[in-house]
Amino acid sequence: MKKRPNLSPGLPSSQQIIDFITASDEAVGKREIARHFGLHGAEKIALKALLKDMTDEGLVDLAPGRAFHKHGGLPRVTVLRVAAIDGGTVWAVPEHWEGAEPAPRLRVMEQGRKGALGMGDRILARTEERGGGHVAHPMKKLQAGGETVIGVLVEDMGPGGKPILWLRPADKRARYDFAVADKGDANIGDLVRAELAGRGPAIKAKVVERLGDPFAPKSLSMIAIARHEIPHVFGVETIAEAEIAAKLPLTPDGREDLRDLPIVAIDPIDARDHDDAVWAEPDTDGANKGGFRAIVAIADVSYYVRPDGALDREARRRGNSVYFPDQVVPMLPETLSAGVCSLKAGQDRAALACHLVIDKQGKVTSWRFTRALVRLRANIAYEHAQAAYDAAAPREDWDADVLPTLQNLWACWALLAKARAARAPLDLDLPERQVILDEAGGIAEIRVRDRLDSMRLIEDYMIAANVAAAKALEAKKSPVMYRIHEPPSREKLVSLKDYLETFEQSFALGQVITPAVFNRLIDGFSQDDRLPEIMQAILRSQTQAYYGPANAGHFGLALGSYAHFTSPIRRYADLIVHRALVDSYKLEVPGKPKGLPERTGLGEADAKGLSRIGEAISALERRAMEAERETVDRYVAAYLSSKKGEIVQARITGVQPFGFFATVDGLGGDGLVPVSTLGNERFFYDEKARTLDSEHGRVSFTVGERLDLRLIDANPISGALRFELPDAPEGGYRNRGPRRDGLKDKAGKHVVGKRGRPANIKHKGRRR
Repeated sequence: MKKRPNLSPGLPSSQQIIDFITASDEAVGKREIARHFGLHGAEKIALKALLKDMTDEGLVDLAPGRAFHKHGGLPRVTVLRVAAIDGGTVWAVPEHWEGAEPAPRLRVMEQGRKGALGMGDRILARTEERGGGHVAHPMKKLQAGGETVIGVLVEDMGPGGKPILWLRPADKRARYDFAVADKGDANIGDLVRAELAGRGPAIKAKVVERLGDPFAPKSLSMIAIARHEIPHVFGVETIAEAEIAAKLPLTPDGREDLRDLPIVAIDPIDARDHDDAVWAEPDTDGANKGGFRAIVAIADVSYYVRPDGALDREARRRGNSVYFPDQVVPMLPETLSAGVCSLKAGQDRAALACHLVIDKQGKVTSWRFTRALVRLRANIAYEHAQAAYDAAAPREDWDADVLPTLQNLWACWALLAKARAARAPLDLDLPERQVILDEAGGIAEIRVRDRLDSMRLIEDYMIAANVAAAKALEAKKSPVMYRIHEPPSREKLVSLKDYLETFEQSFALGQVITPAVFNRLIDGFSQDDRLPEIMQAILRSQTQAYYGPANAGHFGLALGSYAHFTSPIRRYADLIVHRALVDSYKLEVPGKPKGLPERTGLGEADAKGLSRIGEAISALERRAMEAERETVDRYVAAYLSSKKGEIVQARITGVQPFGFFATVDGLGGDGLVPVSTLGNERFFYDEKARTLDSEHGRVSFTVGERLDLRLIDANPISGALRFELPDAPEGGYRNRGPRRDGLKDKAGKHVVGKRGRPANIKHKGRRR
């Protein structure tokens, strides 16, 4: 903060002004500052000049409405935009945000006083920090903002043969198209970003951006990138800093030289980056005979991406890499993520090494962390590692010590697996879909990824290193960015209990709920074809994992302390843990790099702000997961689009009053069977049993049931599928028309009419 002459004896200092702004619960403008410090006449003129200087220097920011707030922070009073509505909870983000970190997401409180809020609405709100996050108290509802929609322009003929333009949303949950008032420079068939305006049936779409051809290469992932506003282009400053960082000297100074050890990386065959590598050998120490020593070497990203630099700001803004079948949106520029940070065979690389001592019961008895220099012997695909171990035969291109290293890794893993079994973590073996593309970017195959022992092996080494990182930081009384998974809530357990009763399976709520309880439940259905649905129900009962500094353990892994340490190329949380270890174990390396921040450790400001950082990167992780899942669904729909009219084997995954959802065996991708295709008989929705039952009991559609369906539509743009029953059941169920006496019958069950919705429900736009 530069020194300046005090223009008036009564004029406050810059720091006094910042302290007043920070402490105030109300919006602070020039008038409020002058009143607080008792300024008059010429002093007000001097204050105006001082505030201008402070703004120019970046000490304070001027928010809309001429209110000041501390630079980079959230104003006490500001304009927010509703960004999400989740189960009745409204979330908003600042309409204008220039901070280095991702914009905070605020839970909107007391919204009822200001009227119901919708997506895109703007509010003037008072903000407040609470429980490590932020909440917003609406003061005034401003003009409703336009909800942004990604979709495709289509044309249809209206009355009198006049063409009408429609926007067909790329979100498969959208049930209606929107009339287009202004298409801008877009053409029929283009993928566009549009803004919705108006209310009720008068809602219109205005195209604000043309995104291109929805069927061009990489278009299916670009839809998700646009829809979720995922940053995918690095700025000039970030690229420039990455180029400087990539040229940092790499020497043994300040590092443990591990280049002589036959360390190997075992990854998916389609891995885009390589964060981790492993090594193990039998321990010859008499006290630990029968045990192993192991090293988990992780890319030392903290050496290249330093706090407060352009790379760090961009990495925090992204939170994580996002992986699509056709491309990856990396957290770091390719110079680093696929270059100097990626652990590649035969090349010297900077690593943060976790040294583990494992006893013959598989318990990790000690650990230490060093900054190291490594040179991997091999980068091995899971399939190749498994095949080599099973056949006890190396590949021709491997060095002689690679196979013995694999054999040692497997022997050590046998101990780790023994300890894992004793711990009894949650064992949900859910299939992972894999989209295989050909050289032209077309879909060669969609399949369930094989689950190999080599995958479980690496998973257990990574878990051991993550636990060691968390406990090492706890021992140093250092701040920790934990990976937290809390036990299921009672509400979700009650729902699971009700569901299991439909299988005549009891579930005691009074017992102590541990992962082993769910594992026993899974074992009880191991020979039942309903097992996939049971595991899905258990998954739905779990809480969502998140990042934060207040340890609540990891329920799913049955661990008391757990952090993410092993993937700093693709997760910002891991980079935070690396920096904390650098500080705690005094692992700074010598040298003052030109053009980069000097420090590689965590620093005091970030250590104090872990709650805020954890909340932001948890939200960014959820965004990435949703974008990845949507894109795979789009690829499934694209794959099936040539099979319309064919019969597919499917399983019911969800039941609602308007129909049931089913997924194609081996492919995934949920599709709807509308109740309107089931005939004229009334259907009753049983929420507890998750069934859709015909009035006279001739047919019942139940979650988990397998059946043949005819594919009648597959939309690659939205990822939506639509099915119908190939044939009506014998005798049909068309004997009566629907009753129109409200939403529920006397027993409290939802009654669904032949159009798939109760008679008093209306829709907006064009029904699809």
